Amino acid sequence: MIDYLIVGCGLAGISFSEMALANAKSILVVDNDSQNSSKIAGGLYNPVILKRFSEVWQAQEQLLLMNQFYADLEQKVSVKVDFKKPILRKFFSVEEQNNWFAASDKPALSPFLSTSIVTKKYGGIDSPFNYGEVLHTGYVDTASLLENYKKYLLQENLLLQDSFDYEALEVLLDSIRYKNIEARHIIFAEGFGMHANPYFNNLPLDGTKGELFIIKAPDLDLDVIINTSVFILPLGDGFFKVGATYNWKDKTDLPTEEGKQELMERIREIINCEFEIVSHFAGVRPTVKDRRPLVGTHANSKSVHILNGLGTRGVMLGPAMAKALFEWIESGIPLPKEINIDRFKPKNKR
Repeated sequence: MIDYLIVGCGLAGISFSEMALANAKSILVVDNDSQNSSKIAGGLYNPVILKRFSEVWQAQEQLLLMNQFYADLEQKVSVKVDFKKPILRKFFSVEEQNNWFAASDKPALSPFLSTSIVTKKYGGIDSPFNYGEVLHTGYVDTASLLENYKKYLLQENLLLQDSFDYEALEVLLDSIRYKNIEARHIIFAEGFGMHANPYFNNLPLDGTKGELFIIKAPDLDLDVIINTSVFILPLGDGFFKVGATYNWKDKTDLPTEEGKQELMERIREIINCEFEIVSHFAGVRPTVKDRRPLVGTHANSKSVHILNGLGTRGVMLGPAMAKALFEWIESGIPLPKEINIDRFKPKNKR
């Protein structure tokens, strides 16, 4: 009998796999490569919600865990995936500058917002009002992470490349059986695929479609990440990743003309040089209306669990949420109420 059968090998599945392995637990991962939101994600980590100038929930704790998590992963898979890079917010007015300084005075934001205006001029961008710098930022190459982690799992004989068959799952008193596999626990980390899961499809996983480009812009001289209405992330040799759109209605992972036009307009608001679209991607992020993950245990079985709803900040959230779920299962440490799926239980009427 193994300790954990983990369904899904995106950021959530990888985070829990590593948490279990680091604590000497045995695992098997089931994945059919169907969920691509982690694969095509921007991968940025940023402790500040720049749109509203507010701190990301539990940002300090998440960053601390995340830094160690990806450093350990890089050693394991022998590939660099975590790239520390400044994120600059381009200012479009003096008023935006003033808002930045007001935000940087807030105790929760002062560790993350530099009070020094960045006046450097980057080729291909007009910036008469300069930039603000967010600290402790960067990006994870999620596509490379997923590819190399799966290679590692295959080498260790820990990956079953197959679609999960819910009808083949038997939930026993203190364990589960799946085909010929017995496990103490099963973790569903399926992203937007949760809608097909009969154990958890009652949870309000909304799903937000995002579209991204890879562009070539030889005259754009940029070695930092620019983040305004979209982000522009330098990949080297004149290539940049640009994203992302937010569509709450379309739940397909097909690029659209509407998304293309929106991204092109936003790019032109930031840069003043020519660019060529090399690739156009789309995926559905697993989002929740209250912007908190879905973590917890099924009401009718202490062996069936979920780790989902990491949304747009999966790179930062994944390790912390996996740790919280692991400690709940193994040590009975209560899950924070903000992430516990119990928050969606019907309230008893008096």
